[in-house]
Amino acid sequence: MGTECFPKPSRWLCNKGLRISLHKAKSTKSSGSASSSPRSNVSSRASKERSREDELKDVFCHFDVDKDGKISALELKAYFASIGEYMSYEDAQGVIDDLDSDGDHMLDFQDFVKLMDSKDGTSEDELKKVFEKFEYEKGSGRITPKGLQSMLNRLGDSKSYDQCVVMIQTYDIDGDGELDFHEFHQMMS
Repeated sequence: MGTECFPKPSRWLCNKGLRISLHKAKSTKSSGSASSSPRSNVSSRASKERSREDELKDVFCHFDVDKDGKISALELKAYFASIGEYMSYEDAQGVIDDLDSDGDHMLDFQDFVKLMDSKDGTSEDELKKVFEKFEYEKGSGRITPKGLQSMLNRLGDSKSYDQCVVMIQTYDIDGDGELDFHEFHQMMS
């Protein structure tokens, strides 16, 4: 029952609260409804799993700038710089070395999946800092489609305004067209 996701250098990622989370569909649990067959539940589960892997691959490609199938310390450092966070080369290499399974001092896709699957390290305060990066109007307590679009553009993932509206609708519990911190927290968990 370890409480650390990785040894010390990789905890740097967790401590910064910059764990990447993927866009996922809102759960639509039926309460005793017999309308969905077991077959459709199995295919739905398989579809979600495939979609998660596809999304992980897309995120991996954002890091893998030179498209060699590996993430180097320089690529990891560049990612953090693109979101306004400083990470030294030594810290980046330490993170990679902690997760590197084949000893080549780079992260391949399977190593990256290990990082993404870690559940440890994101406190409420850290999550609030990440949330604030997405606020278009700083201090508003809301992520608007414009704020989401702006941050995604900074991360190199250009989306149209309409695409951002759809992404927000997936987690918009109260239907106001924006995400408050509670909705963001639900999305990240």
